[in-house]
Amino acid sequence: MSSHSLVRQQTDIVSQLGGHRIIVLGDLMLDRYLWGTAERISPEAPVPVVKIDREETRLGGAANVALSLAALGDHPLLVGMVGDDASGAALRSELEQHGFDDRGLVVVPGRPTSQKTRVIAGNQQVVRVDREVDTEVNGPVAQQIIEQFQRALDDGADAVLISDYGKGTLSEPVVDEAIHLAKARGLFISVDPKETHFHRYKNVSILTPNHHEACFAAGRKVKDERGMDEIGKSLLDQLKSEYLLITRGEHGMALYSTHTEPLHIPAVAQHVFDVTGAGDTVISTITSAVAAGAEVPTACRLANVAARRTVAEVGAYAVTKSDLLSELNTLGAL
Repeated sequence: MSSHSLVRQQTDIVSQLGGHRIIVLGDLMLDRYLWGTAERISPEAPVPVVKIDREETRLGGAANVALSLAALGDHPLLVGMVGDDASGAALRSELEQHGFDDRGLVVVPGRPTSQKTRVIAGNQQVVRVDREVDTEVNGPVAQQIIEQFQRALDDGADAVLISDYGKGTLSEPVVDEAIHLAKARGLFISVDPKETHFHRYKNVSILTPNHHEACFAAGRKVKDERGMDEIGKSLLDQLKSEYLLITRGEHGMALYSTHTEPLHIPAVAQHVFDVTGAGDTVISTITSAVAAGAEVPTACRLANVAARRTVAEVGAYAVTKSDLLSELNTLGAL
């Protein structure tokens, strides 16, 4: 298929995006951004002194995935946990501002809400400070999360997206039961896995690790496309998933399937300012497109275009349908 035909195919899918109910199960976070300028080095240590001009609070982790789905016109149903603290209150306030239902959130007293604070001077991230407890949940808390997931399924869902940042929400009991319940309903299940949790995600529809995560899970490094294909096929065989998409930065993406040859999708990004949230953009676009009727290879190509847009921004950026159409128009003219 020619490049122009591929662009037309993706453009048709964009017109059908939106309106689907997608459960987002995963690690919720609050992202804080401190923006400023750095004009000198500290006399106390060899680090820049950043004069803060403004602060911003955003949804992070699985909550950012939900934001990405909403930007494409879908209706995300969030399931996860927050602490009974100021950050948890701020996260819920952000959800409310975006019109998200927070009924699927389990409040865990004594456990801090995961928060990432990024200090940015100009367009350059200087440092990131994390506040979190990543102990995996079990017992009553795990059961509450499963119950909220079941409720979301009962309310009606078109797909399930699992966003694993390794912050403790997606313990084995939670993952096992969630996949079991979703598969029983025949739902498309997409997973952005933590590299240390690959073995938990068996028999899902698609996993979307990046290059480093896939290599870590396989226990080896690769230097070329052939080595990447060996890892992709090996992981696919171990996990028994239908598809495995490995995102490779400037090398594009590689899609592996049990019934087709590897599909290598070249990168289309031109200006990369910040890769924050790029993985969220990829998995949300794929899930939204499949919910809208796209075949997985087409959905992955569209996600590649979405990633081109999001890495051109500083901080996590939620790509819209208009953004996708604009990028596709540009690519179609090349």
